[in-house]
Amino acid sequence: MHTPFDLIARSDKKLIGMVHVGALPSTPNNTQSVREIVLQATLEAKQLQDSGFDAIIIENMHDIPYVHGDDLTPDITAAMTAVACSVAAAISIPFGVQILSGGNTRALAVAHAAGGAFIRCENFVFAHVADEGVLGKAEAGGLLRYRKSIGAESIKVFCDIKKKHASHAITGDLSVADFAEGAKFFGADGLIITGSSTGKQTAIEDVRQAREAVDLPILVGSGVTPDNAAGLFEFADALIVGSWIKADGIWTNAVDPSRAQQMVRSVHG
Repeated sequence: MHTPFDLIARSDKKLIGMVHVGALPSTPNNTQSVREIVLQATLEAKQLQDSGFDAIIIENMHDIPYVHGDDLTPDITAAMTAVACSVAAAISIPFGVQILSGGNTRALAVAHAAGGAFIRCENFVFAHVADEGVLGKAEAGGLLRYRKSIGAESIKVFCDIKKKHASHAITGDLSVADFAEGAKFFGADGLIITGSSTGKQTAIEDVRQAREAVDLPILVGSGVTPDNAAGLFEFADALIVGSWIKADGIWTNAVDPSRAQQMVRSVHG
């Protein structure tokens, strides 16, 4: 039975471990069967739970180069559902889902079916230009209506603002605080602040601005290490750790349990 993932008490620091699911069948870098992919993701989820992480998130980051939204093929959703169901059976901590790129209704459906607690959403508010092209439509309106329609209101939507791997020149007149206020106005359950790309450190000033702008949970989504965690927790409620906990600190590698344990000790002692 999975508990809800609540970020209410700011003194209760949360660590979320990232499971980068292996490249899925229709994507260029795929070398494994769905069964092999599921087994590896489940193993890493169990390792993160055993290391003391408070939650995990599964994400199809190995599916580069990404296609967006309606271009995502059904096999991606099917494989991520298989991963999520296996992970759910193997762990007791809360878990979330992200499907790249822009597969937010799909992630919500997967989480709802498998017992997930949250999703990570790109482009919840404000358009921008990402690696995969122009993301010209904010997701909030359709996504929250879909959540309502399937009875999944208990699943939280944590959204990236000024997200990594993207240009925000077209919204250059808007501050992190402006983005945060817009996301709250449109119904986000929490905000994710990142650096410029995967593994790049998140600016504490950006986290501070978001914290001061809104009374939502604030999560940090890139560049977390044992050395900077304490400073980030001055303003953040949760830290998502994806690169540092992998072998040699490289996100494409498998989870290194000793690094995962070191990350937990740096926060929880």
